[in-house]
Amino acid sequence: MLITIDNLLDQRMLKAVREMLDKADFVDGKLSAGKEARSVKNNEELSLQSPLHQKLNQLVMGSLVQNKQYQNAALPLKLATAFYARYTPGMTYGFHVDDPIMGPMTGRYRTDISTTVFLSDKSEYEGGELLIKSEFGEHKVKLSAGSAVVYPSRSLHKVAEVTSGVRLVAVTWAQSLVKSNEQRELLYDLSIARDKLIADMPQSDETGRVSRTYANLLRMWSEV
Repeated sequence: MLITIDNLLDQRMLKAVREMLDKADFVDGKLSAGKEARSVKNNEELSLQSPLHQKLNQLVMGSLVQNKQYQNAALPLKLATAFYARYTPGMTYGFHVDDPIMGPMTGRYRTDISTTVFLSDKSEYEGGELLIKSEFGEHKVKLSAGSAVVYPSRSLHKVAEVTSGVRLVAVTWAQSLVKSNEQRELLYDLSIARDKLIADMPQSDETGRVSRTYANLLRMWSEV
């Protein structure tokens, strides 16, 4: 399942994020890459020692975890802190699959869901598309600033070379309550139907049945 979330960050938040990143210290992105990804990764990331991480996460990650569309699609159990990446002309990130397990030994988590939040507008740079391969073909994603794309971490994906301008993104991963991508997709579709029924016919038998079915499937498939 691949979904996009429009206007995750409003203009006020975007302005604050961009002001912080404009004065931030970036380091070689290979420092955070796994063994396989290191050979194809060519970008920069906000230094892990930067005091800006907490302020950025309050805006970016705070907006993500509170977004209902993200909650329904990802059903997050554990959420990684975001990496803030910068791509300048000539930089790219070749095809790779995200590491299946991330985090320190005392806080390991499985990567089920990957999320990219676009912090620079698509008009500010050339190239830099996120290419995601799935069983339905290759998806090319390049969104407006403040929007996000959510997709399975198992997907083979890459960032095309930036040819001009600067591409700024936040990237994070989640372990879902529901491990199966197929089951999460069914629950997401069902949640959309449930919300519509609750809004239009809150007291109907059909609404009650759909709502109970959603709750009981989540209970059946959840890992907690």
